[in-house]
Amino acid sequence: MFSKACEYGIRAAIYIADQSLLNKRVTLKDLAKAINSPEAYTSKILQQLSRNHIIISEKGAMGGFLMDKQKLHKVMLSNIVCALDGDNVYKGCGLGLKHCNEKAPCPLHHQFKEVQKQLKKMLETTSIKSLAIRLEGGVSFLNK
Repeated sequence: MFSKACEYGIRAAIYIADQSLLNKRVTLKDLAKAINSPEAYTSKILQQLSRNHIIISEKGAMGGFLMDKQKLHKVMLSNIVCALDGDNVYKGCGLGLKHCNEKAPCPLHHQFKEVQKQLKKMLETTSIKSLAIRLEGGVSFLNK
């Protein structure tokens, strides 16, 4: 459903949020290891998240990646998905047909539209902070 970049981006944001709640910055190397992703690929994803003001990138010896703790509750999964994949996850045919629509639906059209609607609601109402808290509490994991 999501691109590989988006999957890594969501994992990265959750990990950075978790570390930010602990007042820690994250290095690219540590992040890539924590979320089991290639460093070079992760770097490009982080650039995109930084350009979209989702994460903060600080250079220098004391630099790294972080998120503003005061704004974590405002960063929703939809922000990350849109930054990396656009809004395609909310559009398109469940069977990949180019001309599927209300007037000429594929066999899955109506059921898939409902799934997309529910997915959009979940992405727009789930904050990165809530996911980071689950990670910190040991309720969920990023690298298993």
